[in-house]
Amino acid sequence: MRTRLTHVCLIGLLFAFGACRASAQVTTWQVDGETREAIVYAPAASREGGSVPLVLAFHGFGDNMQNFQGVNLHGAWPEAIVVYFQGLERRRGLPGWQVEQGGTDDRDLKFMDVALASLRDTYDIDDDRVYATGFSNGGMFAYLLWAERPDVFAAYAPVAASLRPSVRPTVPRPVFHVAGEHDRQVDFADQQAAIEVAVAVNGVGAQATPCGDGCTIYGPDTPAPVMTMIHSGGHTYPRETSGQIVTFFQEHTRTHP
Repeated sequence: MRTRLTHVCLIGLLFAFGACRASAQVTTWQVDGETREAIVYAPAASREGGSVPLVLAFHGFGDNMQNFQGVNLHGAWPEAIVVYFQGLERRRGLPGWQVEQGGTDDRDLKFMDVALASLRDTYDIDDDRVYATGFSNGGMFAYLLWAERPDVFAAYAPVAASLRPSVRPTVPRPVFHVAGEHDRQVDFADQQAAIEVAVAVNGVGAQATPCGDGCTIYGPDTPAPVMTMIHSGGHTYPRETSGQIVTFFQEHTRTHP
């Protein structure tokens, strides 16, 4: 593992937060002969004692970690470690994430195993408050993590994402899904199907409660609710999404059998 300190400017994903300058640590790992990297935002408390939450964030297809940090999850939750991961080439020379078990030799699942072990060695992480979120292709990878690594994460927040037919989570976990009714890249019907899978796995289908404009929560009084935020836009990451994700994550810790 090799680290270096860099200065980054937060660039918006389909929107802009404005000019800024902040310090962040770029960390690299060697996984199956490939150099993998991520931008890590860590509060001082994570090194000084006292366990802290960890949020893993995954950019969309064709995007990169530098741009995706513009969603500003680390600003919405400054007390947490937030890690923006970089995908490898997936197709047409553009970076992305595997979306099914066995895809691309499971290179991204292996990456998460290595990165999590390393982050735990470096920081004092609360193992009951580890979360995964992503946009589009990155959200599909977050769903895959639910299916393949359910015991690692406390909750998941896919944005503008769907589930491949082979991806079938079995362990109930809190899920927050954000979708646009006019999404032309990840069909809204496919996203609704993913939500239906989450509702079925968590066993909360009979308990739907409004929670605001466009918001529905299934099983609000259960350990593994499904919360949806449906907006009228397309394939976008709405400005308020990161704050909503953080609020959802803060309400859930990992449950144990």
